[in-house]
Amino acid sequence: MASLISLPLYEKTPLKNTVQRTLDIIIFFLLLSLLTYRLLHLKNHGPTWLLAFLCESWFTFVWSLVLNIKWNRVIFKTYPDHLLQRGTDELPSVDMFVTTCGPCARTPIITVNTVLSLLAVDYPAHKLACYVSDDGCSLLTYYSLVEASKFAQLWVPFCRKYDIQVRAPFRYFSNDPIITFSDSTKEFQHEWKRMKNEYEQLSNKIEVAVKNSVRPCDFTGDFAEFSNVERRNHPTIIKVLWENKECLPDGLPHLVYISREKKHKHPHHYKAGAMNALTRVSALMTNAPYMLNVDCDMFVNNPKVVLHAMCVLLDSKSESEIAYVQFPQRFYDGLNDDPYGNQLVVLFEYIARGIDGIQGPIYGGTGCFHRRKIIYGLSPDNVDSIDGKLAEALLSGFGHSKEFIKSAVDALKGKTGHEPNINLQSYVEATYQIASCGYEYGTSWGTKMGWIYGSTAEDVNTGQMIQKKGWRSAPCTPDPPAFLGCAPSSGPATMTQQKRWATGLLEILFSKSCPIFASLSAKLQWRQCVAYLWILTWGLRPIFELCYAALSAYCIIADSHFLPKVQEPALYIPVSLFLTYNIYTLSEYLRAGQSVRAWWNNQRMARVTTMTAWLFGFLSVLLKLLGLSEAVFEVTQKEQASNDGDDNDVGRFTFNESPIFVPGTTILLVHLTTLVVSLLKLQHTPAYDGRHAGSGLGEAFCSAWLVLCFWPFFKGLFGKGKYGIPKATIYKSATLAFLFMYWCRRIAMG
Repeated sequence: MASLISLPLYEKTPLKNTVQRTLDIIIFFLLLSLLTYRLLHLKNHGPTWLLAFLCESWFTFVWSLVLNIKWNRVIFKTYPDHLLQRGTDELPSVDMFVTTCGPCARTPIITVNTVLSLLAVDYPAHKLACYVSDDGCSLLTYYSLVEASKFAQLWVPFCRKYDIQVRAPFRYFSNDPIITFSDSTKEFQHEWKRMKNEYEQLSNKIEVAVKNSVRPCDFTGDFAEFSNVERRNHPTIIKVLWENKECLPDGLPHLVYISREKKHKHPHHYKAGAMNALTRVSALMTNAPYMLNVDCDMFVNNPKVVLHAMCVLLDSKSESEIAYVQFPQRFYDGLNDDPYGNQLVVLFEYIARGIDGIQGPIYGGTGCFHRRKIIYGLSPDNVDSIDGKLAEALLSGFGHSKEFIKSAVDALKGKTGHEPNINLQSYVEATYQIASCGYEYGTSWGTKMGWIYGSTAEDVNTGQMIQKKGWRSAPCTPDPPAFLGCAPSSGPATMTQQKRWATGLLEILFSKSCPIFASLSAKLQWRQCVAYLWILTWGLRPIFELCYAALSAYCIIADSHFLPKVQEPALYIPVSLFLTYNIYTLSEYLRAGQSVRAWWNNQRMARVTTMTAWLFGFLSVLLKLLGLSEAVFEVTQKEQASNDGDDNDVGRFTFNESPIFVPGTTILLVHLTTLVVSLLKLQHTPAYDGRHAGSGLGEAFCSAWLVLCFWPFFKGLFGKGKYGIPKATIYKSATLAFLFMYWCRRIAMG
């Protein structure tokens, strides 16, 4: 029988698919054939063919990036039971971070459920500490956590006693009691009802405080510091809500509330700044060698999540290779068939698994376990040779807190947290200094260590900074999924999220953090660099897609063409490319367990988000580069998916007055008009000069395809309320559409 030490903690298995690779090559060959056809006939056609050639060159480039990613798909399987067989005494401590920006963006009950699910994970409680960062400095958030800490003293023992799998109360109690009570004892049923009643009381307290805008408490005692605070101008507030003073392994983990200091005219660096403050404060209080960060709306869905992560991080080779373990984002209560294309199922199945097989997953900003010493800037070359000189060099930019520097030295040397029976309250005064908004001045925080500043996509920026030192990362995909979150369930929320992503990613691409530099001068693998380029160039795609979308409209109005005519054999190239690509993507969705309608929704939304949200992300970065404005971190206002009301309206696209919907409405109006022009033969017909042979079936099909992609906008033209496009948006779009068609007409007439 194999010894316990020899039992593997995880396995890495390659996923090969010959059919997929064959289709990959066929699509690439068809793209190259189309480019060759363009080049051979470029001199016989006008600027439209040159523009088409440039756009198709971009599409070919993007597909080459996809090929690089998809050909190394892997899957990791972890064995937490093997880890437990080695004993729990040697398990390391873990500091868990939850970030929220206040009740304006997320209702406190969502944050409360995430915190409760973390406190109840299957891991020795005396080795866990949960820190909640409230960047909104909200009395409501703090009050909710105070009440939640009282409920947690009942909830956590209940979960452990009955081995409850879903430990976020709002999800657990949403299950059918009949199913829950099947084969259960009277004792369990009694405690379940008691626990449900306690949770309802907690929810009601929070709901009353939120809905009625009533002060949930007076400003005395622990609440006194919240008197007259402003969201963007307040001192540091740090509160120990619960302390496991007896170090009970089956007790309740530490729970600490943090609201870092903010002042006007001081940069706060959004979430990255909050994460760095959390890192420093936790270093003084508990100094765990591992840190988990989750967004406030991503609750624990698998109670063994910490054990799964430790299976990878504690493997014998991982210490000198793997920097962080990333769990993929999964979502609960998603709308059927993914109408907004934001559940990312296929992206994680094919793209993410492909990146996993190169240098490891890109840091996703939530559901990630980090090694503290690597966040401090340690490289793989130095992991086994920490001495006083090296520690001094690494710590030169850490700031002027002697207590923090001492804790950082301990972390770099591999010491596993503070001694038992620590008094967290005794560290609070010292933490106020390192959580102040001026502490980072003259330090390396946000540049060489911690979460990296300079982009609203601080997660990707930070992960790349780690990997360019030579570190790898590893995915972890247990069953059931480790974390579940809430995907945007409205048009405005989806567009805001997509715009923020595109903006942050482009900021990285056009900065000194560009992965090309990291690959040439550091240790970022070239193929990993290419994988980063695939995601960082999202914000550039609207340029080429908008130009390509404009080509068919221009050609119909000018009675020209940019695609081969029906009688030309070359027509088989774009037709074969269109059919092969769509069959290929459809097969991916079906193999991932998705429906045909989900495939279509995602294909449609890919066009919508690229030419609307990503366009605004590009413009935002362009204005920043020109020095005309600064990119702003926009928090996604997520709503709970609801099936209330008319079933026909569930998942129906919604709008608001944001200018982000103007491009999509304009594209729809332009192509609706060009289809009418094509059907009624109203286009201008220039004299034949070898470059003009009249628009054909290909151009009409492109316009019809775009109308189908923007069909939710067509329905929005006649919708009412949130389902209708605002009149002001329609007027602006109609004006832009008229100007475009007038411009096309003038060019056609010479």
